[in-house]
Amino acid sequence: MAELGESGGGHHGKKRGGVRAKKMSTRIDMTPMVDLGFLLVTFFILTTTMAKPKAMQVVMPDTKIKDSTQMSKIRESEAMTIILDKNDRIIYYDSIQNPKMESTNFAKIRKIVIDKNNDVLGLQQANGWDQKGVIILIKPTDSSKYENLVNILDEMKIAQIKSYAIVGVSPEEIAMLPK
Repeated sequence: MAELGESGGGHHGKKRGGVRAKKMSTRIDMTPMVDLGFLLVTFFILTTTMAKPKAMQVVMPDTKIKDSTQMSKIRESEAMTIILDKNDRIIYYDSIQNPKMESTNFAKIRKIVIDKNNDVLGLQQANGWDQKGVIILIKPTDSSKYENLVNILDEMKIAQIKSYAIVGVSPEEIAMLPK
């Protein structure tokens, strides 16, 4: 609130013109303004939602399978394996019996995955099978980066791959990796 107060009391000298008007000084009480500021800050802090972390949902298979008859069987022609290696290198292969490992990078993997998915969908349609598309096994090595795993999962989402799994790399595959 503002107050008007009187200042200057005495006459220190006479001037022409007679009586001099009294000067009024203003004093503003800032307490209500500070209270309002703190109330607004408190209101905005309490009503603001913090940024929620973005996470991709990954559904992992049940690992308590007792015998091989309970395991889902996939055709070799419908599977593709992607191995994440050091230095952002990606090794992929199609065939399990006679694997021909090829090396690529993240700039080219999307086209490779989309082409494989289209090939598998065409094969499934021609044979009258369920059209689920390619099944991709993602196998990060110990020397790969966590960032590469996240990037390949993003590529699966972009390429609209419905079935993929994150599994460990076998010692045989590590031995077959191109140097």
